[in-house]
Amino acid sequence: MERYRVNEIFYSLQGEGVRAGTPNLFLRFSRCNLECRVETHGFDCDTEFESGRWLTLPEIIAELRALSASCRWVILTGGEPALQVDAELIETLHAAGYELAIETNGSIELPAMGEGIDWITVSPKVAEHAIRQRRAHEVKYVRGYGQGIPKTVVEAEHYLVSPAFEGAGLDSRTLEWCIRLCKENPPWRLSVQQHKLWDVR
Repeated sequence: MERYRVNEIFYSLQGEGVRAGTPNLFLRFSRCNLECRVETHGFDCDTEFESGRWLTLPEIIAELRALSASCRWVILTGGEPALQVDAELIETLHAAGYELAIETNGSIELPAMGEGIDWITVSPKVAEHAIRQRRAHEVKYVRGYGQGIPKTVVEAEHYLVSPAFEGAGLDSRTLEWCIRLCKENPPWRLSVQQHKLWDVR
């Protein structure tokens, strides 16, 4: 792909999942193939990913390096990054010295089953039969109050439950529900979106 539609590039701490607390460069792609609403998913999507600009790979790398000369991890996120991530992007960023993580809803299979991506997070937003990326390092389900844990088709090293936020706030009832889910369903573990509590982007 000659150019990629990029929503934003920034440097921050990973706020959720097994890698929470680690510094990362975030490459957020524009567009998503799903529309998460409380009526259908139990929560509303709170990320703006529609706007963006077209960037070439050299331009992307230049912006990454300008943000941090020492950070080697790039998180590919969105929207839905699998709409744009291809073998050329993976190979070029690796050649530039970066390790790659991706956060995907799993509805689109990654290039070569994710080969070359160093850390894959699948956070399903579709029914299990519609999940196409079925191998990951971690699988994470966002749950609202009363939602159970599905029998996942994703094979992963880590299984996570993430309580749905309401804007920047976390309802105590939802948190208590997710804690209960983890207690009743080991090896599932709790993953809270800590960046919202830390007030970092």
